[in-house]
Amino acid sequence: MTMIRTLSLALLLPSLLVAASERPNIVFIFSDDHAYQAISAYDGSLNQTPHIDRLAAEGMRFERCYVTNSICGPQRAVVQTGKYSHKNGFFQNQNHFDGNQQTFPKLLQKAGYQTAVVGKWHLGEHMAPQGFDYSEVLVGQGPYYNPTTLRDAQGAGDQKEIEYTGYTTDIISDLTLDWLKEGRDPDRPFMLMTQHKAPHRNWAPGPKYLTLYDDRHFPEPETLFEDYSRRLHAHQNQAMQIDRDLNARDLKFVPPENLTPEQLKTWTNAYRNKNEAVLNARLEGIEKTRWQYQRYIKDYLRSIASVDDAVGELLDYLDESGLAENTIVIYTSDQGFYLGEHGWFDKRWIYEESLKTPFLVRWPGTVKAGTVNGDIVSPLDFAATFLDVAGQKAPDDMDGKSLVPILQGRTPDDWRKSHYYHYYEYPGWHLVRRHYGVVDGRYKLIHFYEDDVDEWELIDLVADPLEQINFYNDPTYAEVKKDLHAEVKRLRRQFSVTDKDPPESFNPEWTEAQFRFFK
Repeated sequence: MTMIRTLSLALLLPSLLVAASERPNIVFIFSDDHAYQAISAYDGSLNQTPHIDRLAAEGMRFERCYVTNSICGPQRAVVQTGKYSHKNGFFQNQNHFDGNQQTFPKLLQKAGYQTAVVGKWHLGEHMAPQGFDYSEVLVGQGPYYNPTTLRDAQGAGDQKEIEYTGYTTDIISDLTLDWLKEGRDPDRPFMLMTQHKAPHRNWAPGPKYLTLYDDRHFPEPETLFEDYSRRLHAHQNQAMQIDRDLNARDLKFVPPENLTPEQLKTWTNAYRNKNEAVLNARLEGIEKTRWQYQRYIKDYLRSIASVDDAVGELLDYLDESGLAENTIVIYTSDQGFYLGEHGWFDKRWIYEESLKTPFLVRWPGTVKAGTVNGDIVSPLDFAATFLDVAGQKAPDDMDGKSLVPILQGRTPDDWRKSHYYHYYEYPGWHLVRRHYGVVDGRYKLIHFYEDDVDEWELIDLVADPLEQINFYNDPTYAEVKKDLHAEVKRLRRQFSVTDKDPPESFNPEWTEAQFRFFK
């Protein structure tokens, strides 16, 4: 009997290996704070990203990919777990991610996938990411130049500290290609996460692009000089305004801290004359704000230029190596970002620029090239999607759903028509009040809540696409308001949201001025 079973297994094994080799590889490209409006596949008026655009031209572009909590660490935890912040325990950047919990990389490992992550992790320093056969991640946020990484080459939790000289985006790109070429097992399907620091604050361009756009003047957002006097208390008391909250390092009057002498010389040559000119001009008021916007947007887009190059190098290798035909490639960001809209930089709010994240998917043979999708999807769905791609059923306790049917062009009849959002980090950087809300593609019902704030807002994107008008007390919206209140209650009940918030991570005695000083 034992011999028969052994023989049967031996006969079956080749077919199992064939099935495994036919399962798609997964390449997940994750940038940090990359606004959808800074990708030319979404809006070509501001920026050109030809390599990222390839994924849209050869795959699907999602118009409504809504994040659940618009801030770096928590959104990364959502991707890993497929669960809302209140379920995975990572509400705000100062929290500690419990790596022992269920994550999609662990489940893919069990399914026979080789897993790897390279670049920004931001889910706990000096703790090896779990669920990966190989990891090499930045320490904390990581600098733009000369980063230190923590490498766990065997996935055993034994990290080795490695110091690099160079531009971090380029280094992450090189490490990604090195693993694809030399580190992976060619006989196994793989899931690779390549995660860039850029274009996170404070937007330090690489040597190749330090003077890019010097000869260009970017049009100002329509709401750059928004007056908050008629807005809610929550809007009036934030700390993320371009006219007052950018510091000397943001504006490049101070270079990055850890440059080599050669790098510092290159940096100084690029910025010295420009800085001297503006200091001599002694700008004030509106003209100063306009200059600060130009400096901000140019450096932000310069940082993205290197990310776009990295995407191009990766796509070229997948094509040249023959891997592209059986590899699903995703480009997305942990959330959106403000590029001067409402006079802001950063993210956090439920408004469009930070709520929506870019999401592009290329999957040859499955996704029709050049398609655009308007369904409400979320990074909450990524974990279930990756498992479905691998032929695995997502656990029932995941909040997200597989996007595979949508990628195949057949949106399920019962797909979500609304989305729940919840931001927790207050007090914290930029002083955005805690709030939750529901969005359905047109309307948003938002509740700002805090000891000093209890305010409701109703947004109508058709009547007010710039999101400056609060229709909450407008009697013509009474029925809409009633329906949205019912919907947010339903979603909070569906996802088991309670009124108990996590404890504050910052010193509540700090004043707004102190937050601005320490940013």
